[in-house]
Amino acid sequence: MGDWVIEANDLKKVYKMGEVEVHALRGLCIQIASGEVVAIMGPSGSGKSTLMNIIGCLDRPSSGDYILDGERTANMKDDQLASIRNRKVGFVFQSFNLLSRATALSNVELPMRYAGVQRSRKDRARQALEAVGLGDRIYHRPSELSGGQQQRVAIARALVNSPAILLADEPTGNLDSKSGDEIMNLLLNLNKDRGTTLIIVTHDPDVATRTQRTIRLRDGLLDQKL
Repeated sequence: MGDWVIEANDLKKVYKMGEVEVHALRGLCIQIASGEVVAIMGPSGSGKSTLMNIIGCLDRPSSGDYILDGERTANMKDDQLASIRNRKVGFVFQSFNLLSRATALSNVELPMRYAGVQRSRKDRARQALEAVGLGDRIYHRPSELSGGQQQRVAIARALVNSPAILLADEPTGNLDSKSGDEIMNLLLNLNKDRGTTLIIVTHDPDVATRTQRTIRLRDGLLDQKL
């Protein structure tokens, strides 16, 4: 199987909207190597979000094969998908998705709570926050943090279970250019230091140029016009 952390073979996804069938993916094949930094780009309706949801085990394909870090997921039940998602995938979203009343430390602890981790939870959360440069902000709530700092908390939360892949959806989209650059530097340094596979879904060509490879989609397939 090689060193692929992601293998997608002939992925198809069809949504039924009343009498209409929408073909979001039309037989997509991609491979992403362990430790690679990849951007996924494409116009609205190209299948980016559908592919991201399948990669992140938030959804399953209508047909085809998806293997995440050696595990076939296409026929998994919902609880199995939830389990592999919590073990193998760290999510970073454009809107941060932090609990507003919880401290940075409590927000970062969340994935470990879901995973049933009891021991050393606070220590691991503190270490993750230190790794993103927020060791002095662990008891701050989101309202007490800048946008860039909130995204750092979200990245620490995504990393705390040592996932096989970090899946970032427009991670700089809600940030000013300086904060966006800092977040990109942080993500790339974490990839370099930890070897975590980094997949960034983005509209921003400047973000894409900083990755090792860009996967471009059009009409549910790889864009062959490039």
